[in-house]
Amino acid sequence: MTATATGAPRTSERVLDAAIESFGTRGYDATSLDALAAELGIRKQTILYWFPSKEALLGAVIDGCATELSEALESALARAGRGFDRVEAIVRAVFRLALRRPALLGLLREVSRLGPPWSTRLTDQLDPLVDRARAFLDGEMAAGTMRRTDSRLLLLSAYSTVIGVATEAEVQRALGVDPSLRSMVVRRRELVAFLRSALAPTR
Repeated sequence: MTATATGAPRTSERVLDAAIESFGTRGYDATSLDALAAELGIRKQTILYWFPSKEALLGAVIDGCATELSEALESALARAGRGFDRVEAIVRAVFRLALRRPALLGLLREVSRLGPPWSTRLTDQLDPLVDRARAFLDGEMAAGTMRRTDSRLLLLSAYSTVIGVATEAEVQRALGVDPSLRSMVVRRRELVAFLRSALAPTR
């Protein structure tokens, strides 16, 4: 988040953060610019100064979330080892996001629900990451360090599991219950175990 000289977030960044939270938890259709403005203590016209329409705001939110997700995964990979360690590093990074920013992952689900052109805008930005993940998995499979399987289907299964966990966290927060760190850790271990089993080379 960009800050002003006084250390406070810029108004545009505050609007983006509020929009991510609302779009990712309540949904795009259920969010109004009037409600966002009231929540932020600003005028609707202030939002429209930075983002000319609700659609423009959604586009900026998608771009920002894709960047944040990409940076989190790139950072995790930069510190990861080799082979399956890289798979586990990605899982851990996404689960950290699910705990810290569940609305961000909720936004991924919401954008998928909205369909084109919004889902296309998101996938276009995330495709390079997905392509790298598939290339890595296919390379490891070709080298015999991982079992041959459909890498696309494997990534889809992992994605669905993580989005489901993020959704659970949103529901718990909406009910006034803090998501259990212990339950998240259990689910993360289950996913890692599933991926390890799916990728373990046959003897």
